[in-house]
Amino acid sequence: MMYFLIVIIFLILLWVVISFNKIIKQKNLLKEAWSGIDVQLKRRYNLIPNLVETVKAYTKYEGTTLEEITKIRQRCIDASNVKEQSDAEVMLSTGFKQFFALVEAYPDLKANEQFVNLQKNLIEIEDSIQYARRYYNGTVRDFNILAESFPSNIIAFIFGYKSKDYFEITLSVERESVKSDVRNDR
Repeated sequence: MMYFLIVIIFLILLWVVISFNKIIKQKNLLKEAWSGIDVQLKRRYNLIPNLVETVKAYTKYEGTTLEEITKIRQRCIDASNVKEQSDAEVMLSTGFKQFFALVEAYPDLKANEQFVNLQKNLIEIEDSIQYARRYYNGTVRDFNILAESFPSNIIAFIFGYKSKDYFEITLSVERESVKSDVRNDR
């Protein structure tokens, strides 16, 4: 009887260790995935001042939209969690739509080589953000399955692991709004 009890305790401990290690592995994959998003977002934030300055040179009376983009960019940089980041990114996407609508009124700007290069870079960064977001959301899904499904949810609860938020944004340069000369060059 004692031997049977020792085997049961050993199996329970083994299950706890295996479940805990799965959760830790998924948590680390989640950190890695967020790091990929963070790198791409920083690349985009670094590109924004160059875009704004290039557009300012052509549009002397359109400062409101440009100032708004700059303020939203700072809000994105200051976001402290995934939910705040998602909300700020949606605002930035809306600002970019207004920004590119503004650009449409200036044919000389659309032909400017520096602006075209910046716009190409932005499109590449947006694609990278989309890929990184997909990977992140996949790791969130896998983590949430572990944290919410029985019996691993017991271990997650004991060690304080809770479901994570998905990173849901609308990309600033959507396919239908980027049908410009830049997109056709690919």
